[in-house]
Amino acid sequence: MVKIRKASGNEIEMIREQRVMAYEEHAQKVPEGHWEALRKSILSDADEQMGVELLVAELEGEVVGSVALFPSKSDAYKGLSDMVDYPEIRMLAVAPQARRKGIAEALIKECILRAKVSGTKYIGLHTADFMEAAIRLYERMGFIRMTEFDFQPADDGIIVKAYRLSIS
Repeated sequence: MVKIRKASGNEIEMIREQRVMAYEEHAQKVPEGHWEALRKSILSDADEQMGVELLVAELEGEVVGSVALFPSKSDAYKGLSDMVDYPEIRMLAVAPQARRKGIAEALIKECILRAKVSGTKYIGLHTADFMEAAIRLYERMGFIRMTEFDFQPADDGIIVKAYRLSIS
């Protein structure tokens, strides 16, 4: 059974390394500059900003996934996107060997629950077309496109697309 909990301080480096392993499959799908920008982003200390909840998924005592839940009106994308008035799911990652076990969905559901408890009406996230499995999951869970919050982090034509879920 998957257990979701707050990450401890001594797990942060391991979580960041696990993110890179989880996202590496996309490196060949995008221009090198885009991959380097994405890699820098998932290794950054953005998840240490005030109010960010860093959550992990444990399976049989092993951390197999993580997600960062950014509070409303936080600079989740370091100036690349407008700040939104609802929490944002960022850097969702599941270790390759632990995929297709419901871990990503469990992490997202925990983020939704935490957003609901905070009294917000929505929760959002950003992703790109090359993350096909993630988009299928988000759409299946009811997230809808919010094109007004899209952005382009590198000048390479790849749009980072905004999604939002109504949770009220």
